[in-house]
Amino acid sequence: MIKIYGMHTCPDCTFVEEQVKGNERYEIIDIGMHVKNLKEFLKLRDCSPVFDYAKKAGAVGIPCFVLEDGTVTLSPEDAGLNSCAPAEGVSCSIDGKGC
Repeated sequence: MIKIYGMHTCPDCTFVEEQVKGNERYEIIDIGMHVKNLKEFLKLRDCSPVFDYAKKAGAVGIPCFVLEDGTVTLSPEDAGLNSCAPAEGVSCSIDGKGC
């Protein structure tokens, strides 16, 4: 099973979530729904170099995918999904440049 960490208020995350609805191959973990989910995500984010660029850019690093072999990636394509095309004026990062 592929785990997807995200939030329902993130446009990139909701785009990914729509692609996996009803597909038991994926598990959606909303990091805003419970502190347990947030802690689980932060542990990944704090320990994985995959997030280095996201952190430098002031991004959260979601959606985040943990593949069945344990690989952590920020690329929907690595999880067999499509990326969301950037929407004008839509952002969930502090600097307004993306999620």
